[in-house]
Amino acid sequence: MKTILFEVFKDEIILKLGFASVAGLVIGLERELKGKPLGLKTCLIVSVISCLLTVVSFEAAFLYSKEYSRPMDPGRIPSYIISGIGFLGAGVILRRSNEAISGLTTAALVLGSAALGITIGAGFYIEALAGVIFIILGMKVIPYFFNKIGPKKLNEKEIKVKLYIEKATDLTTLMKEMKEKKLGIKRVKVTEESNAIIITCIVTVYKKVYTTDTYYNIKSLPGVKKVEVESLE
Repeated sequence: MKTILFEVFKDEIILKLGFASVAGLVIGLERELKGKPLGLKTCLIVSVISCLLTVVSFEAAFLYSKEYSRPMDPGRIPSYIISGIGFLGAGVILRRSNEAISGLTTAALVLGSAALGITIGAGFYIEALAGVIFIILGMKVIPYFFNKIGPKKLNEKEIKVKLYIEKATDLTTLMKEMKEKKLGIKRVKVTEESNAIIITCIVTVYKKVYTTDTYYNIKSLPGVKKVEVESLE
């Protein structure tokens, strides 16, 4: 009986995981383009694993209810997905001293590992294998192609910059000169001290550009007395 049911549901399960991967990629791409911490890999992992847990819960309730002589709740496992996602939500608001968020993909993989363990424990070996394959594709293969042929935004990295500028310097002109050097600028904060003007901002550059090159580019600008740079990756 179990073998017959597996043959019926097998193709549908793979299709569901495929759709879940695409959905995770679409959401992750949108977040990535906006510079949000939940990016391509994290959203894909969460989407695939949530789908996998739901499939296992409903199929397990259908397959094993007669063996245990009582009805099983097919929504029990999916209800706990929310608890798992809560840990990721907490990770979004936790920042290090350099304002960088890290560990989200690791947290998603922890949830994924638990889901795969449940899947294998329930006897759904092919589903677990498919989940692993889709996660690997999302972690390694697909991001590689996005970096090669994807939007420019995906090939950028952020650097936190603090500039000490002479008071006589025209700040607007300075910002324009930074953009001419292909330095993207966002989250600008300007403060004034007794002997200098301080600008704190996030500079976006191509991923392959060294942080030291960014330092030298900004340091060479007229009116810049001192520069502090810190990579956010």
